[in-house]
Amino acid sequence: MRQVLGFGLKWDAAVGGAGPFKASGTARSFSLAASSPQLFKQSSPARFPRKQRLFAPSPTVVSSSLQRRRNCSSRTMSSEELDKQPPHEVKKYLQQSHDRIFESNKKWAEEQKAKNPEFFTHLNAGQSPEYLWIGCSDSRIPAEAITGLGPGEMFIHRNIANLVCSTDLNVMSVVNYAVRHLHVKHIVVCGHYGCGGVKAAMTPQDLGLLNPWLRNIRDVYRLHEAELDSIKDEEGKYNRLVELNVVEQARNIIKTAAIQQSYAKSGYPIVHGWVFGFKDGLLKDLEIDFEGQLKDIQKIYNLTS
Repeated sequence: MRQVLGFGLKWDAAVGGAGPFKASGTARSFSLAASSPQLFKQSSPARFPRKQRLFAPSPTVVSSSLQRRRNCSSRTMSSEELDKQPPHEVKKYLQQSHDRIFESNKKWAEEQKAKNPEFFTHLNAGQSPEYLWIGCSDSRIPAEAITGLGPGEMFIHRNIANLVCSTDLNVMSVVNYAVRHLHVKHIVVCGHYGCGGVKAAMTPQDLGLLNPWLRNIRDVYRLHEAELDSIKDEEGKYNRLVELNVVEQARNIIKTAAIQQSYAKSGYPIVHGWVFGFKDGLLKDLEIDFEGQLKDIQKIYNLTS
């Protein structure tokens, strides 16, 4: 993906490269697929009598044309492919990709009603999720899909590298609301191997707009410098930093007044640290000792009184 952030910072260079966003396969150019099918093309209208040119195409030809147009509108193009198209084809593609979402939404709503006529009645009644998920913004990690949970079962917050910073009013508001108002029973900080944000933090260069955000990950490295420097394999070090970052963000949640007071009163929520792997699609539980961490933290960060 080749979007450019402020100060000329390339997003793909900062958070993981173009790999995850590159379209697979070598599909034909969008302009060829989206233009009028060759089956309708006539080399020269003057060669055919006027009456013949008014005839409608055969049903077979129409069916083939519609199918080709459907295939075209349903295909996701890479930014590299799109950049090669003329402006009118880019506009057409953007409209088709937009419309496809609403077509899918309509189909999903119909399927839910067919399975359970009361589905939207219950959904409209309010939410009472058991889980708060704090994960990375990476588009390849659909939280509900990989956990088997459905609408109404998980409150979700996402940001670059699943950070929980005390100065970030967004994530702090989410934690406070989830604990004090939704009364969630579990809070999950979920990172993932191959995290572009963590990799960018390991890169010794000025990343402009991302510097203050990634500094939080670099601080995690500093706290665990001896352990990480002892790992000679670069990928192993990278993966371990992903795990340690999750652990530290879970600790940051435990430091909050909302968690400490709710747990003292009700015995929940419990804070967990998980990591998702793209290679096998499985979640790894880092088995954080929540009660032990809480006890250690409260020596300095006790906010229960």
